Amino acid sequence: MEQVWYTAAAWMGLALLASLISIRLGISVALVEIFLGLVAGNLGTYFGSAIFQPNAWINFLAGFASVVLTFLAGAEIEPEAFRRQLKPTLAIGILSFLLPFLGAGAYAYWVSGWTWQGAQIAGIALSTTSMAVVYAVMVETGLNETELGKLILAACFITDLGTVLALGLIFANYDYWLLIFTLVTAVVLWRLPAATRWMLARWGGRVSEPEIKFIFLILCALGGLAVTARSEAVLPAYLFGMVVAGLFVHNKVLIFRMRSITFALLTPFFFIKAGTLISLSALLASLGLLMVLFGVKMITKVIGVWPMCRIFRMPLRESNYTTLMMATGLTFGSISALFGYNYGYINQAQYSVLVTVVIASAVIPTIIAQVFFQPREVGPLGEAELGYVGTAEHFLHSADE
Repeated sequence: MEQVWYTAAAWMGLALLASLISIRLGISVALVEIFLGLVAGNLGTYFGSAIFQPNAWINFLAGFASVVLTFLAGAEIEPEAFRRQLKPTLAIGILSFLLPFLGAGAYAYWVSGWTWQGAQIAGIALSTTSMAVVYAVMVETGLNETELGKLILAACFITDLGTVLALGLIFANYDYWLLIFTLVTAVVLWRLPAATRWMLARWGGRVSEPEIKFIFLILCALGGLAVTARSEAVLPAYLFGMVVAGLFVHNKVLIFRMRSITFALLTPFFFIKAGTLISLSALLASLGLLMVLFGVKMITKVIGVWPMCRIFRMPLRESNYTTLMMATGLTFGSISALFGYNYGYINQAQYSVLVTVVIASAVIPTIIAQVFFQPREVGPLGEAELGYVGTAEHFLHSADE
């Protein structure tokens, strides 16, 4: 029994170290956790230590973390901003998912010789846009209060919804369990806004946090039903977050409390576990494939997003910025790759390549966007603001055009 406590202490110590490094360097803690997991996992294998090898309870915490993260991503979308910018949001979001999904999947299958299911995992993993990275950048720069920032966040939602649907539908078993899952989920999602509103009004704000326990109950129940149907637990979690997003717009305190629980306790296990599963030797042996897949993701994202930005009359600088932010990937890419590895659709070498490409796409486009294409004009928060009227179809051309 004491081994469990030593293992927990080691993993939480690594999580604490990741937080300190993240604060010191000013980069995403998720990236640091994955990197430290990679180092610890490979060193542990080299020295014969199993303390950083995932076990049953770590696997559960990591899986639950991915579900809660997915729910929070869906709950962060402002319904009013989404409706106001519906056309550009759908156009940019759909193409941001579709072209990388087809491009990366085709390359993995036809050129690299992956299995058909492995190629589908590659396409799904590399089609994502990182809501976690984009949201953090939007908040840090003040862009989340501008129409451009709201457009980017809403487009991220559409892209990641495509990813979640593809992961859930392509790899589902089409039997009576899937039918039960579909019907139950539809009914539950229909009634959840009213039930959640009642829970918040009647029991919200108590020390025992009954509203958070209610959300966790729904996530666990729908997640279990999804897994029974051979779908993925993140699918109903994302939809749950989406249907109650309007309630969370007016209840930021609840979002902050859930975010604190998730990032303090749950997500370290998800991201550190993702890092421990990366084989450094396999990664070095597949360096060429890694670079090519990264290039495929970047090229297909540019082809899908940049022309749409110009069609909706975004200024050139903002078009470049939006394209780069939509090219990021992290959480859902890691979830998709880990799903493929856990179910045997890809091997450890392929998993290592995909996760490394996902991590690179979280770092490189973000740095380029922030350094070279950060919108110049300042708004009421002292950060980027655009000449923007009404909807994204009316972006004003910048003066230097």
